Amino acid sequence: MFVTTARFATPHGSKYLQQLCKHFAHKVEVSFDDSAGRAKLPTGQVDLAADPEGLSVTLRAEGIREMIEARYVVDKHLATFAHREGFTGFQWQMG
Repeated sequence: MFVTTARFATPHGSKYLQQLCKHFAHKVEVSFDDSAGRAKLPTGQVDLAADPEGLSVTLRAEGIREMIEARYVVDKHLATFAHREGFTGFQWQMG
C-alpha cells in the first residue's frame, strides 16, 4: 500500500473539498461534509480535510502506478477549481 499526502494553503479549503467531492460523485462513491470528504477512485482512495487555513489530502493506492494516476486526477481537477489562486498541483509527500 502506498500513502501520499499534500496540503494546499488556502482560505477556501472547504469550498474546494466540496467541489472535488461533488465532481467525483458523478462517477465514484463519495461521502463528504464541510470539513471532510472521501472518494473511492478506481486508482485509490482519496481523503480530504479542510480547515480555515487550507485543504489536506491523503491518498492510498495499491501500487505506484495507481498512486501516480490518482495524484494526477486530484491535481487536474483542483487546478481547474482553484485556478484563480494560481494552483497548478500539489507538492506530494510519501508517507
